[in-house]
Amino acid sequence: MIILENEQYRAEFATKGAELQHFIAKKTGMEYIWQADPDKWGRHAPILFPIVGALKNDQYHYQDKSYTLPRHGFARDKEFQLVTQTQTTATFRLTDDEETRSVYPFAFQLDVTYTLVGNQLTVHYHVQNPGEDTCYFSIGAHPAFRVPLEQDLDFSDYFFTAYPAKSRTMIPLAGNLVDYANRTLGQTNAPIDLTHELFKNDALIFETKGHNEWTIESEKLPHKITLSYEGFPYVGLWSAYPKQAEFVCIEPWYGVADALTTTSKLEDKLGICRLEPTEDFHAEYTISVE
Repeated sequence: MIILENEQYRAEFATKGAELQHFIAKKTGMEYIWQADPDKWGRHAPILFPIVGALKNDQYHYQDKSYTLPRHGFARDKEFQLVTQTQTTATFRLTDDEETRSVYPFAFQLDVTYTLVGNQLTVHYHVQNPGEDTCYFSIGAHPAFRVPLEQDLDFSDYFFTAYPAKSRTMIPLAGNLVDYANRTLGQTNAPIDLTHELFKNDALIFETKGHNEWTIESEKLPHKITLSYEGFPYVGLWSAYPKQAEFVCIEPWYGVADALTTTSKLEDKLGICRLEPTEDFHAEYTISVE
């Protein structure tokens, strides 16, 4: 277990998946991260790479070959190398190998850096293309936060608020694919009350631009969680259903599941990122807790 800490907070990570597993207020012992009950959802905060969401039939095509990838890709189940660590920062690295190239024929280096400052944990993604061809990929976050944060409250005592307080384009799901043609205007200009039924059709997916903040809070408790980011084009809000799990995810994404109308060609995939040889990709988000 890799530990970062300051006077107020402690964060803990596994090298498998470079996954955040604990974010704890040291004074009160309050845990903000879902503790991965396998009967409901057995993960904490997986990294989604090299795809986000599902592929149609779990397959894609690249240069006249077909490849199979599971939903959200393979990074969350791969062992990362710890590259550097200080008391408040740690960088984990994943590179292509024989196993990844059998399902994803690209050279890559993915560095994930966690930085703890005060009550904020910043997660930075750095993707490099050391190969000779264009690299196609998606990357996203999937942190799950405990809701409720205290035992005498219920899931329904909480709500989402979004900043800026404006409507955002909402993309519906049809099964595990996005029905992009039927996107609508989502009312994110007002608080969204949390209910388990909110997720009966899986994640709520919104298009986002510029700076965004999403907060989980309750009028009955001063504690809250805010996830903020710049530039991620999509965000997913999700909790398990029909199981009534005590968590909710805020998921900023560069990429999204296949559209119903997909050609299954990776280079044509909705939301795909393109990285030329020797180029770098950077993205980051911040979790703030109170």
